[in-house]
Amino acid sequence: MASNPTENERDAKRGALIVVEGLDRAGKSTQCARLVQTLQERGHTAKYIRFPDRTTTIGKMINEYLAGNAQIDDHSIHLLFSANRWEAAAKIEEDIANGINVIVDRYCYSGAVYSAAKDNPNLSLRWAWQPEIGLPRPDIWLFLNISPEEAAKRGGYGTERYENDKHQSRVRQLFLDLIKLGTDDDVCLVDAGQPLDKVSEDLTEHVLKCVDNIESHGPLRKFGPLP
Repeated sequence: MASNPTENERDAKRGALIVVEGLDRAGKSTQCARLVQTLQERGHTAKYIRFPDRTTTIGKMINEYLAGNAQIDDHSIHLLFSANRWEAAAKIEEDIANGINVIVDRYCYSGAVYSAAKDNPNLSLRWAWQPEIGLPRPDIWLFLNISPEEAAKRGGYGTERYENDKHQSRVRQLFLDLIKLGTDDDVCLVDAGQPLDKVSEDLTEHVLKCVDNIESHGPLRKFGPLP
């Protein structure tokens, strides 16, 4: 009979890269924190990161833009968002190699769709995806699916540049378009309009399955071009 893996055997495995995406106020940060706690309670090493990382020099520029205190060309700000992810890429790969499960709040998918959702005919989804090529590709990404109308009812909505119904509706459609393109086989849509605990339950089921079977995923992959 096969025995459960020991702590040392578990630590010898690489970690999983897990991304949680969704509209503003979909509940990403809350669910990411819960996922980290659940994994740790089950004996897995886990950490939480979020993008944009507003603590870096690039991140501080992004924060000024999002707060409406700076005006930056659409293409330029998109490249700053991407650069902010590239700043963290080596550390993400290091953590994964050391057996740490990394939970990411927003990633390349948000980067591409939020830029492509702007009223700029020269900023397409495919153009926006180009700077992401080569970044670590998640083992699973989870889309918290909620309507812009429901998200807008939640506390804090409307405080940043992209938090308006028109933009959020376009973002949601582009997320669904990106999923249909098949950028990743391991994408899961979760109904974020459910009660908080039910959303957590659904996310946890998908994430634990990924983490427990991470050896079958092979080495950590990199993003390629859109299909």
